[in-house]
Amino acid sequence: MKVANDGTSRGNGGRRLGGHGRDATAGLAVAGLVAVAGAVGAGVAPASADETSGSDDELIFRVGVLQDIDNFNPFKGITAAAYEAWALSYDQLTGFSAEDFSPEPRLAESWEQSDDGLTWTYTIRDDAVFSDGEPLTADDVEYTFNRILDGQVEKTNYGSYVAQIDTVKATDDTTVVMTLKKPTPIMERLSVPILPEHIWSKIDDAELRDYANEPDSKPVGMIGSGPFVLEEAREGEFYRFGRNPEYWGKQPTIDGVEYRLYRNADALVQALKNGEVDFADDLDANVFAALEGEENIEARSSDYYGFNYLTFNAGAELVDGTPIGTGHPSLKDPEVRLAIHHAVDKEALVDRTLDGRGTPGTTIIPPLYPEHAEPEEPVTFDPEEANRILDEAGYTRGSDDIRTMPNGSNPLVYQLYARQNSETSQTTIEFLAGWLRDIGIDSTVETVSEGRLYEIAGEGTFDMYEWGWVVEPDPDYQLSTFTCDQFSYEVANGTIYAGLNDAFYCDPEYDRLYEQQATELDRDKRTEIAQQMQLMAYDANAYIVTEYYDYLQAWRTDRFTGFVPQPDPGGAVLFQYGIFSYLNIEPPDEGSASGSGTESSSTPMVVGGVAAAAVLVGLGAWLVVRRRNSSADVE
Repeated sequence: MKVANDGTSRGNGGRRLGGHGRDATAGLAVAGLVAVAGAVGAGVAPASADETSGSDDELIFRVGVLQDIDNFNPFKGITAAAYEAWALSYDQLTGFSAEDFSPEPRLAESWEQSDDGLTWTYTIRDDAVFSDGEPLTADDVEYTFNRILDGQVEKTNYGSYVAQIDTVKATDDTTVVMTLKKPTPIMERLSVPILPEHIWSKIDDAELRDYANEPDSKPVGMIGSGPFVLEEAREGEFYRFGRNPEYWGKQPTIDGVEYRLYRNADALVQALKNGEVDFADDLDANVFAALEGEENIEARSSDYYGFNYLTFNAGAELVDGTPIGTGHPSLKDPEVRLAIHHAVDKEALVDRTLDGRGTPGTTIIPPLYPEHAEPEEPVTFDPEEANRILDEAGYTRGSDDIRTMPNGSNPLVYQLYARQNSETSQTTIEFLAGWLRDIGIDSTVETVSEGRLYEIAGEGTFDMYEWGWVVEPDPDYQLSTFTCDQFSYEVANGTIYAGLNDAFYCDPEYDRLYEQQATELDRDKRTEIAQQMQLMAYDANAYIVTEYYDYLQAWRTDRFTGFVPQPDPGGAVLFQYGIFSYLNIEPPDEGSASGSGTESSSTPMVVGGVAAAAVLVGLGAWLVVRRRNSSADVE
């Protein structure tokens, strides 16, 4: 069986599968996914990066990362790093404000909703130009959205945004009219990168699955309307973006951005101390603590919208109901999943994997957002209760102390997976194996690349694994990841693609509520529905949300200042739902290097030429989550 992953949006080491996703999480053929990061030795940046980092008089912002950009094609990439690259290179109709995620203009200078809520008219700015010099018009917006509406691969990352859209039509160069099937509250939050029709119309469905969108791609490399242009991509080493002189908004002070890949957080921290990078993203808690108080380094622990989780293979199927994979049959039993949830000590995970920089998790919308639901009686760490549940359900222990199915066959031995680029993931799975043993379940543990784990998710050839999501400000995308139509699916040539639903959780009532929230315009009523859905998935133990983590970042204050947090004032300064810091950082004034290097978004500033007013959707994704956090954990 040939398996691929259609990408999602998990972020921070998961997908914006995110986001996303983190993240969550959307569109990459798993068979073609790259292994995560790093050709960099301890504290040593790639020589090739130095050789291609531009002339000495260029001001390049060098960001050290642990997660690779899996694909520059917006319909195929899934990691949070990919979403960050797209944010540099492409514009969307609207954005999320740095202050509070409220909607703000981007390519759409303004928009109007008809009285019946079924027609939205967007006025597109007339000065936007793609990086190859071709004007960006309403036709490009029409083309992008219709490609998603008509496509299959395209829908995995972006289908939730267009679910209520019936038609998209450019009525002139600066006007796009979208008609809806039903009114929906997400029309100011369409997190879709606008693509150049003159490039992408030459890439048909078959070519799309292999199109990398890199500088040497055919028919052409990445062409966008964002402030930066991808100039060089070396998988596992570095990715370099130059400033786009055609950008319609405020030109950034920096001449370019370079992402450098490191094998582990220790190497990344050493590179920051040595000045090989200016910024270190998504740090482990232990190495982050060592940076606090370092001269010329600002270490920032930020409020964040991501979570880590353990997922169960609760019965892998295609959307047509065809069983796939090798999941253990016991995990279809809700009582088994509940027992395992009781066996997981989330407080210990927060202490041991995050050094206390986070909180135990519950539901799939993080507490940073008002739609978050908290169970009245959360599942507690209680191994005795876990054993009682399994005993009463008939999973008896054998002479080797390992339980079997109630019919006496098939011992409970699970295949567990952790991610290579995440120490958090590996530590969590080590703990999980021990906790499972305490309740009579044996396991084998394997650490794999994110690319391989996407493949495993799509195949359903796992029992449990650890990942994470980065969650968008609007709950729709994250809630969509548990719908029945997000199972894996098969295309005409026999290739199987993974959807967003890696837990293979399906409940028709959940799907009904998802459709209801997608068209509920009253915010309080919609929040109630979103919270009900979260609690349904929680009670079914579709996921075990292990922790909501703080985002740990650090940078050289002697190199750059002016970072803009999102949300203001306690949020992250890179890997946001926007590109605020990239547009506002600058070298520090003489003698100012000891300052914090952050700028409140409430101070007068213009982001991309537009006064801060509104919403940039990630995917995730970032797609997410979705979506799916391919950047979703703190390592």
